[in-house]
Amino acid sequence: MDILILLIPLSLVLVGVIAWIMLWAAKSGQFDDLEGPGHSVIMDDDSPPKPDDAPKP
Repeated sequence: MDILILLIPLSLVLVGVIAWIMLWAAKSGQFDDLEGPGHSVIMDDDSPPKPDDAPKP
């Protein structure tokens, strides 16, 4: 039973830290665009290199 004196406050502090991190992430814009990075991987903008028409000296 003595361990509960340590574990209950420790768990409350841990929950508080996690809640603070989640609020900070939401306020700083971490969750604004959840789909954009996933679509940017699929939409590749690489164009093939153009062949050189001019002869090289």
